[in-house]
Amino acid sequence: MAYEKLGLEGKSAVVIGGTSGIGLALALGFAEAGADVVASSRRADQVDAAATQIEAKGRKSARITSDVCDRGSLESLLEGSVKAFGKVDILVNCAGRIKRAPTLDFPEDEWNSIIETNLTGTLRGCQIFGKHMLERKYGRIINICSITTFVALHEVAAYGASKAAIAALTKSLAVEWTRHGVNVNAIAPGFFITPLNEGLLMGTPRGKELLMRSPSGRYGNTEELVGAGIYLASDAASFVSGQILAVDGGFLASGVNQ
Repeated sequence: MAYEKLGLEGKSAVVIGGTSGIGLALALGFAEAGADVVASSRRADQVDAAATQIEAKGRKSARITSDVCDRGSLESLLEGSVKAFGKVDILVNCAGRIKRAPTLDFPEDEWNSIIETNLTGTLRGCQIFGKHMLERKYGRIINICSITTFVALHEVAAYGASKAAIAALTKSLAVEWTRHGVNVNAIAPGFFITPLNEGLLMGTPRGKELLMRSPSGRYGNTEELVGAGIYLASDAASFVSGQILAVDGGFLASGVNQ
């Protein structure tokens, strides 16, 4: 018999940045595990397509766009999700952006834009949905970190700084909120080909080096993140908070691979 606490039946989830890549994989995985899911992003056509896929799995969804740089849009996302489901049990903060360039003369406006989206956008989602969860004394928040939370990659300092800060934010919120029933954790994906990083990895010297250093010898499939997401979102993880769970094919453990 399956361990019942690993299921998400009766739960409702919002995945911000949930219409492509890792976010979409998690949104669809949550639906397969029994949750009703809103997958939100800025583009209405992508929101509609994601909702159609969720509904095809027999779960409820809602078509609500959002922009993590616009607090009002996130407040509307919460309001619309509560209207659709009655509550929000699970939040995933997955919106993000990256730019590769030398740090020495990296434009300050680009730096600020990445921090604004990745870090401050995550904070906004946590604040807005966290208030709802704290009022209900129940919630699961999953932030998306990165391998760059732990190790540096060449010429992506702004992205790495934002992802390291998300880990610190995750731990800080866990210290504040866990006693009130809201667990806050993060997933640190290894190297998964997504629209965000495809140009940096596919067929490039950088990509070849990453594969050489990975014990798995391959990139991950976004579906391989779903198990970790379901676990952290479920009641099976009721005593897990403030943790950063790496799903990386052994990359962080790697020293010499041959």
